[in-house]
Amino acid sequence: MTVQVTTPRGLSPRQAALALAEHGPNTIPAPRPPSAWRRVLAQLRDPMILLLIAAAVLTAGLHDLTDLTVILVVVILNTTVGVVQEIRAEHALAALNRLAAPHATVRRADRTMVIPSAEVVPDDVVLLQAGDVVPADLRLFDAIRLQADESALTGESVPIEKEPTDELYAGTVVTRGRGAGVVTRTATRSALGKIALLLSNQRPRATPLQRRLAALSRGLSIAAVALSAIVAVAGLIRGLPLPSMVVTAVSLTVAAVPESLPAVVTLALAIGAHRMAQRAAVVRKLPAVETLGAVTILATDKTGTLTEGIMQAERLWTESGQATAAGSGYDPAGTLGPDAGSPAVRRLLRDVALCNDAALRPPTGDDPVWRPIGDPTEAALLTLAHRGGVDPDEFGSACPRRHEVPFDSSRRRMTTFHEQPGCDDLLVIGKGAPEVMLTPEVTSYGDLDQAKAEAADLSAAGFRVLAVADKLLPPGASRTENGLHLAGLVAITDPVRPNAAQVIASFDRAGVGVLLITGDAPGTALAVAERIGLHDEQVITGADLDHGTDPTTGHVFARIRPEQKLDIVGAWQADGHVVAMTGDGVNDAPALRRADIGVAMGRGGTEVARQAADLVLTDDDLGTVEAAIEEGRRIYTNIRTFLRYALSGGLAEILVMLIGPLLGFAVPLLPGQILWINMLTHGLPGVAIGAEPADPGAMRHPPRSPQEQILGAGLWQRIAVTGTMIGAVTLVAASWAHHTGAPWQTMAYLVLGLSQLGVALALRRPRVAGTRRLRFLDTAIAGALALQVLPVFVGPLRSLLGLTVLSPADLLIAFALAAVPALTIVTRHRKPTD
Repeated sequence: MTVQVTTPRGLSPRQAALALAEHGPNTIPAPRPPSAWRRVLAQLRDPMILLLIAAAVLTAGLHDLTDLTVILVVVILNTTVGVVQEIRAEHALAALNRLAAPHATVRRADRTMVIPSAEVVPDDVVLLQAGDVVPADLRLFDAIRLQADESALTGESVPIEKEPTDELYAGTVVTRGRGAGVVTRTATRSALGKIALLLSNQRPRATPLQRRLAALSRGLSIAAVALSAIVAVAGLIRGLPLPSMVVTAVSLTVAAVPESLPAVVTLALAIGAHRMAQRAAVVRKLPAVETLGAVTILATDKTGTLTEGIMQAERLWTESGQATAAGSGYDPAGTLGPDAGSPAVRRLLRDVALCNDAALRPPTGDDPVWRPIGDPTEAALLTLAHRGGVDPDEFGSACPRRHEVPFDSSRRRMTTFHEQPGCDDLLVIGKGAPEVMLTPEVTSYGDLDQAKAEAADLSAAGFRVLAVADKLLPPGASRTENGLHLAGLVAITDPVRPNAAQVIASFDRAGVGVLLITGDAPGTALAVAERIGLHDEQVITGADLDHGTDPTTGHVFARIRPEQKLDIVGAWQADGHVVAMTGDGVNDAPALRRADIGVAMGRGGTEVARQAADLVLTDDDLGTVEAAIEEGRRIYTNIRTFLRYALSGGLAEILVMLIGPLLGFAVPLLPGQILWINMLTHGLPGVAIGAEPADPGAMRHPPRSPQEQILGAGLWQRIAVTGTMIGAVTLVAASWAHHTGAPWQTMAYLVLGLSQLGVALALRRPRVAGTRRLRFLDTAIAGALALQVLPVFVGPLRSLLGLTVLSPADLLIAFALAAVPALTIVTRHRKPTD
């Protein structure tokens, strides 16, 4: 055990501001975004764009200015849309990075405050506890059983013991104890910062979904090239010129493959993550967005997620009587009675005020309520002491702490040693779980049987119970934590959130099972489970798991050690489930990493838990996870909807070009017409599909199977049917026009484009009752429809695309035929993936 040697006041606000101006923010400079010309060049390297450029060169050599103009317009517009989408995605992700920025606890002008780590400056006094990520290089002046995991820097897997005057390095993790130090180096001058600077120019890797879709695009490209080659060969056999058929084949290849797919997916993931952030769920790792929709099991802690996270010490028990506290939150104002002034109660209040590492932050202009600094349970004990007329600061000054054994999840207890005014004896105070404290070895004096019975009754009523004991230690005696005298019990409650039962019911309807995992007693766990509607007669304890109980046989877990959460997650994953796990402590980090989705608490969680998680809840509300899962399902469904829309259109275009010549149409569509249709249908409407709202019934269906392929669950069959319908009505329109002497190629052009836009309209999400707001997809389809029809009536565009004016009757027939695929989709029973 280590004696504290000094407590610097810390920098003044003015000194901190000057240091920040001199040294800059404590961050690694982000790589400069690519310049405009590099962005354009990256877009032009796309294989489909390269094919178009080759076709443009060919048409220029043949002096075919019409097709050359159309190809160049398509290249310019596709490149512009691609660059704009890339910038939007980068902005969305940059906003997320700002929200997910780490924080640090510092002392400035003798006040403890939490600030963004980027604002930490040299000479700042940083306060550290288990679970904190060290924000900068610093030299310790205080270290109480402090251990640090330096594997991120040195590769050393065993935590290192730290003493005063030792150095701690940025990026390392405090795994045990607490300490304080003065910052020596920040940003790129820190040990980890020098390494991070070397890595800062690495580009982020594509997500698994993006890689799967890229592979799909490559496969589709090969198929489209092969089919387009067949079209070209067939044309050559019929005596059509080679250059013309090459341009046609290239145009058909470009049109058949949804080249905007990568951009749509990237934007959908980034914007989806941004939307989650607006709903208090900050995505730290982009793949989490796509995984959320497949979650089948949610393992959650009790405190702060199912409950309000506002600890209140409501009841006291001593051998001579009981008392009940009243008040609001952590506000010291309140009452405690009866017998608040009795010696037994005052002794208990003194003990919980001294054996305590928390603090209370008074209201500020920006935050009008009292807030805890440190552990909320310990903050509740300070509030209780105030309400009983005991001033923790006064007792802290009169009885300064000289030694301590900090709380440890394996020990489940904490002990402090204090001087006493006018006495050489040390006051030893211990507090912890009743199972640990209420044993003859630890608490040797007092009515332990009565205390155990009272603790069991309070646990069954839903309270978290702490046992407190103390003793006087004569000078020269061994500093032991045992042989204490019972002081009493404190019953702490954390009210269940008003929406908790509703959230659990929503998860049940969505096919997501909920596991309640807590370190509290079985009675407390059952009481909370009953209140939130999680009915399970069996409670699995940590001891049960030690004796081989299968974690998949129950949903309520009590007295669980942090390392056992890893076993619970692994067991459910082995059973074929996709598991999301909530956590807030340093020992939760392995389970958060093991889970398919790690969810950290943004308010009360430790920094190491937040850094290990995929998702951070800024409001610590389990209902936010429900919203995040709904968002994940929305994004995945929209990507599948885009695939159905885009691939159906591509299939229809190939069918028209393959079957058309068999019906007597030498070249059903000109290259310029194909590219114009592709530009309009795969452009803004495709992007708009990725931004569609969630299906109102998205959370009333079970999640997709983790093994489901992107085109699985019947999607490729629906693509085939829809594409065939579009191709069929296009050929029917051309045949009818040819039979009646109408301009058949213009009819084919118009029906092919309009029917694809009609399918997009049919696939849109149902409008929620009472909403009339125009959606992005509505506007995109309306604009594309106007541009599809406009060339038929505007002379320059008509000449450019080789079209002919249609009569009103022909136009009406074209619209009627184009509506057939959409009406067929609408009249069918639409599934969530439609």
